[in-house]
Amino acid sequence: MKTTEETTKAGGGDVRLTGISKTYGDFTAVHPLDLTVPEGSFFALLGASGCGKTTTLRMIAGLEEPTAGTVHLGDQDVTALPPYKRPVNTVFQSYALFPHLDIYENVAFGLRRRGIKSVKKQVEEMLELVQLGEQARKKPHQLSGGQQQRVAVARALINHPKVLLLDEPLGALDLKLRRQMQLELKRIQTEVGITFVHVTHDQEEAMTMADCVAVMNAGRVEQLGTPADLYENPRTTFVANFLGTSNFIEAEVDSTSGDDIVLKAGGGKLVLHRARASVPAATGGKILAGVRPEKISLTHADDAGEIPEGRNRITGRITESSFIGVSTQFVVDSPVCSDFEVYVQNIDRDPRLAPGAEVVLHWNPAHTFGLDAAQDIDAGVETVEEEVA
Repeated sequence: MKTTEETTKAGGGDVRLTGISKTYGDFTAVHPLDLTVPEGSFFALLGASGCGKTTTLRMIAGLEEPTAGTVHLGDQDVTALPPYKRPVNTVFQSYALFPHLDIYENVAFGLRRRGIKSVKKQVEEMLELVQLGEQARKKPHQLSGGQQQRVAVARALINHPKVLLLDEPLGALDLKLRRQMQLELKRIQTEVGITFVHVTHDQEEAMTMADCVAVMNAGRVEQLGTPADLYENPRTTFVANFLGTSNFIEAEVDSTSGDDIVLKAGGGKLVLHRARASVPAATGGKILAGVRPEKISLTHADDAGEIPEGRNRITGRITESSFIGVSTQFVVDSPVCSDFEVYVQNIDRDPRLAPGAEVVLHWNPAHTFGLDAAQDIDAGVETVEEEVA
């Protein structure tokens, strides 16, 4: 990702939303927000249905008029410009290819419409980019869904937009093809180097492709950052739950010592590094201590003495286990949480780890994060459906 200084100097394909908002009568789809998409980055707007991400994208495209605020593309204020005058192109989930034209002519359409006579070299280069050179004379219905998606991308890119907008572009594909296309889109973006703004409800999709992700919730940006930062350092329960799975322990601050916060929970004590607490830690104050299921080790109670010193630990009893190939997913009933989830890789499976077994859950304190205890523990857990608006 480019630095702010590099982006400012380039001033070409960065997107800047300033105080942008959208209301429909009494309903606010997008609350006032400021957002900068660095030039040349792959940026994702991620969120559940109705969170405002598609509305935000449509305001960048000019398909929706903001209620307030401005849209800048590079140094140009495009807020009042119609879609066709903005240096952006949009790829939709439906592809919208012309069924009566072959692939070559679908890709050439934008150039011919602008009156460009010599299109051969540009079309061939674009088909080569999306690896469809040999399919040039086929009709859209003769291609797979993934190939049709690549044609739609090529047709959008041949006009050399400063920004390519992608609205749930992989939503119509099956899981295996969707994963292939995630890597393909990232490769294309890296090769052409222009700004991609991608709307999706799929967490894996956003984290696989994007350099930077804005997690949206109820018309606001809940948190902005790299995929790794959002996953490892969520600032809200919504982000912690929406990006993967999190276990939360309702704890009380017992004491502080240097860079460590000592927490009391379920009759035991846990350590939280101060740098990973998103709220002030005052003695007696409440904190939600979070830990991801894959960060936790599971040891049978008979072997508890073998656990290294200095690790956070909780005792419990396995209530469920599910073998899913690469790992086994356990649910453990413990004094701090009745449904503590643990994912254990299937390397050396311990046959004693089965429902009913008494166990010790333990993990590196550095993998604990601390959140405001006033938040809803279940925020962001809801089933995510495909967004239609």
